[in-house]
Amino acid sequence: MTGNPAVTSALSIAGLFVLWIVAATLGADPQVLPQPWALIDPLVREVASGTLPYHLGATLLRVIWAFALAMAFGVALGLAMGRSERVNRWLDPWLVIFLNLPALVLIVLCYLWIGLNETAAILAVTLNKIPNVATFIREGARALSPDLDAMAQVYRMSWWARLRHVTLPQLAPYITGAARAGIAVIWKIVLVVEFLGRSSGVGFQIHLYFQLFDVTMVLVYSLSFIAVMLAVEWLLLQPWERRVRRWRTA
Repeated sequence: MTGNPAVTSALSIAGLFVLWIVAATLGADPQVLPQPWALIDPLVREVASGTLPYHLGATLLRVIWAFALAMAFGVALGLAMGRSERVNRWLDPWLVIFLNLPALVLIVLCYLWIGLNETAAILAVTLNKIPNVATFIREGARALSPDLDAMAQVYRMSWWARLRHVTLPQLAPYITGAARAGIAVIWKIVLVVEFLGRSSGVGFQIHLYFQLFDVTMVLVYSLSFIAVMLAVEWLLLQPWERRVRRWRTA
């Protein structure tokens, strides 16, 4: 029974809730850690008022924009660095610097330089993620088969046909890995961006209820967004990963 991945995931999450219940029971202080069922009424109230959908939608929009931009620029940069040693030598120091630059520093600098607006928020998240995506794709580009490149040259394939039919299929597992790692990191950085300088979004609401020391509402908004990201992981990213890896087991 537990061989079914869906059942295993459900049992794992159920175990986490059991630990939560035990911890809340032992603590016996709902202002520090409420029981899971204590979140139901606030959650229903926030959904019915439209507040939670509004802020959840704002955060999701920022995540989508940052994810799309980071993947597009990161894939292009990683492919260029992996295919050209000269490009890699020039850009590798930049990559190392941005990989080790704290996310908080980039967020603060973008807000100081651009202002407390959507452009700065999305740019800060994008710049934080591009180096990670580029690192994934660079390693994939280095692992491309030279035999397939030679075949493409023999058949005189155009650059677009070579990219579509030779390069991208080989890079698919690396792109999938970068996407899965990216979405997990990006939404966390988006919450920090909203916490520091936006007037909407899940991070903004967490900041608000943090100031009010309202643990229940912090958990309501946090778990709501976690539930959405779990749905993205299970319904989109994992099926996509299985599809792009299917040829390896065929």
